[in-house]
Amino acid sequence: MRKLIVLGTLALLCTVLVAGAQAAKQATVVKLKFATYVWQPTTVKANKEIVDAWNRSHPGIQVEIVPVDVNSVHDKLLTSFVGGTAADVIHDEAADIAGFTQQGYLANLTPLIPKTLKRSIPNSLWQTTNFGGKITGVPALLQTYNIFANMTILKAVGIKAPTLANPWTWPQFRANAKKLTKEGQYGVCWGLKFPTAVVQTMSLNYGGQFFYLENGKWTFKFGPNDQNVVRQMRDMIHVDKSVDPAATGLSGSAVLPAFFGGKCAMTVAGNFTAQSMILQSPKGFNWAMFPLLKGKTQEQVANPQTYSISAQSTNKRAAMFFIAYLVNKQNLAKLALGDWLIPANPDAGKVARKSTKRTGSWKIATESVVHFRKGNWVSLAAYPRWKSEVAQPNFVQYLRGTITLEELGKNLGDGWTRVRG
Repeated sequence: MRKLIVLGTLALLCTVLVAGAQAAKQATVVKLKFATYVWQPTTVKANKEIVDAWNRSHPGIQVEIVPVDVNSVHDKLLTSFVGGTAADVIHDEAADIAGFTQQGYLANLTPLIPKTLKRSIPNSLWQTTNFGGKITGVPALLQTYNIFANMTILKAVGIKAPTLANPWTWPQFRANAKKLTKEGQYGVCWGLKFPTAVVQTMSLNYGGQFFYLENGKWTFKFGPNDQNVVRQMRDMIHVDKSVDPAATGLSGSAVLPAFFGGKCAMTVAGNFTAQSMILQSPKGFNWAMFPLLKGKTQEQVANPQTYSISAQSTNKRAAMFFIAYLVNKQNLAKLALGDWLIPANPDAGKVARKSTKRTGSWKIATESVVHFRKGNWVSLAAYPRWKSEVAQPNFVQYLRGTITLEELGKNLGDGWTRVRG
């Protein structure tokens, strides 16, 4: 009987020890929430695969994906910050996190970023998420604006594609667009329903920044460098008549049927449009994505997608550990291929090029990283409001020819004074 009691006691003790060990193990598991707005099916799949692989290989740090509607990212994030329910890891973009940084919602990542991660991304891109010496986002994926051409039409009139070594200048682009314009065909279909991003991004070709720091205060200016690109765009529409005026009221994707149908020889759009070319163009359609246009330089504004850590998170080091995994060259290449966007890590760009048949377009896209620069407005908390309330309607009116260049400058400047408060 005593032996049975002893054995029973030992069995009970073992059960208690096992249960205790399991409870201790469960108690040490760090659970992270990852708020992301990925929406392309290919990228949603890639994102899930990366998180699942992380969870399998890191049982002590488990990540849960929290989907965010791509059309209301700012509002959804703001609501979560104010309500104290923010995810640990935040997927956003550089221009949006400036305001969240100033409001104290994002953690300073500077002391947390691993040295290997810091070295893997060019300093010019880190500058886009550096606010007053505090880095609050890890740059991930970017886009450029490129010319896409129907090479069958261009070859028919003897126009050769530009190369990385010899890109087109703006005057060459305009001249070729005029040459390609004839009855029933325009040189360019350009979707300019929302023109602010393309105008400001490409204005950096001439050094145009629109916002300049003077005496410690950000001032709006509309000098020759800021005016150059938007003025040339309007001249192409109304003077050269090489841009289809009907297309300017459409979005970039909405002009693709006309482009595929031969109504225009070229279109200007985000580099990610290459994915639509692959998936939607007619069989045998001979297209090419050209290198960045050149003004004084080929520089374009970098507004990368970013990964940040909420200031509310109680597991910041674990969150950074996960972010470093998320943006390693293999995973970042996988995400880049899903969205057809440019990885901030040049080594990830090399991986992406080896993983696709469209090596020419990917080479042009990934080689563009050296031309990215910070736009001054990325740091301005009032910029998103100025963009939506002031810049969008006024750039549209100018490109339609309903206001002058002088009126455009005055309206943009007065609008900045108003929204800045």
